[in-house]
Parts: sequence; structure tokens; C-alpha cells
Amino acid sequence: MFILEVAILPTPERLAARPAHRELLAELKKQGKVHMAGPLADDTTAVIVWDVDTREEVEALMAAAPYYSTNGVTTTSIREWTPFIV
Repeated sequence: MFILEVAILPTPERLAARPAHRELLAELKKQGKVHMAGPLADDTTAVIVWDVDTREEVEALMAAAPYYSTNGVTTTSIREWTPFIV
């Protein structure tokens, strides 16, 4: 698993792209590639827990989704995670 953190700003572009982004994440959840996702309570950061085997898979999924290059979205970290309770 991998944890993606993105800094988010309330730009018009990001807010307009958010519904399609959330639909895509819901579809990726059905496919078993997203474990969970959502913004932190202060709405300045969002976290996605990817249920994939490699960082390259995370990067490919991100590259295929226009949201991550939208004004107001900045990737701050991609880290491998080894949970022991799921």
C-alpha cells in the first residue's frame, strides 16, 4: 500500500475538477486499487491510500487522472505503507 498526500487549495479549477476526481476514486475503489481517500478536516490536505504493489502503479494512476495536474493540487508525498491492521 502507498499513502499519497496532496496539498489542496480552494481554486476554481480544483473545485470544478473535484466531482469527476471523486467519481474516478470511487471506481478505483471498486477495482480494489484505492483503499480509502479524503481530505483532512481543515481541507488543506487530502490523503489517498492506494492498494497497489509499486510506486510506479501509483504514479501511473496519477498520470492518467487530470486532477493531479490541476491548479490548486500539489503532491507533497508518496510513501509506502505497511499496515498491520486493516
